Amino acid sequence: MLGQPRVHLRRCASTNAHARGLAAAGAPHGTLVTATEQTAGRGRQGRTWTAPPGSSVLMSLILRDPPALLSLAAGVAVAATATACGAPAVALKWPNDVWVDGAKVAGILVEGRPQEGWAVLGVGLNVAIAPDQFGPDLAGSATSLNLSAADVEPVLTRLLAELEQWIAEPDREVIAAVRARDALTGRPVRWTQGTGTAAGIDPDGRLIVHTADRSEVHLDAGEVHLELT
Repeated sequence: MLGQPRVHLRRCASTNAHARGLAAAGAPHGTLVTATEQTAGRGRQGRTWTAPPGSSVLMSLILRDPPALLSLAAGVAVAATATACGAPAVALKWPNDVWVDGAKVAGILVEGRPQEGWAVLGVGLNVAIAPDQFGPDLAGSATSLNLSAADVEPVLTRLLAELEQWIAEPDREVIAAVRARDALTGRPVRWTQGTGTAAGIDPDGRLIVHTADRSEVHLDAGEVHLELT
């Protein structure tokens, strides 16, 4: 089962970094690392992830032989968890952000060593952060589930159950679930090599973009830094 064994840290630099060390040393599939506080939490593209102590699910899972669409499956699991907690208008911003009412409530970071057959899945989910607790750089763009600190552990339990389900689902089911919550379709996007309009998710989990010259581009999550325009 996912979440066993569990290592809980009162304070650490990064649960992903700690879990990577455990995975390299042979920790079994399903090992969970959680923290009350992170001092150097990270998202994709080196972005920081900060949260007041005890306010968020800060977790990393060690997965052996992970599925190809792990990041997308995790996004669906987080979105399902947020919905079950009463969050409104839960959507997925490809490839790895979960939105509530248009603001980011969670981020996902997958790291690993494919050649050794393992990955670390990191999730930061804001559970009990008040609007005035977000820094000026996040005001208006980040949100939380608006629950209490006492809800962090129950939310984690729900999330692990959702992850157990969605990581085992066939790719076609994961893609269908992502499409059902897709926040980008019809919106203008920009990446390093160009701009266009998001037009859905292809069967391999790539973002489809229609460009101004009527060509179609399929973007891989590992290759782009995507921005809304």
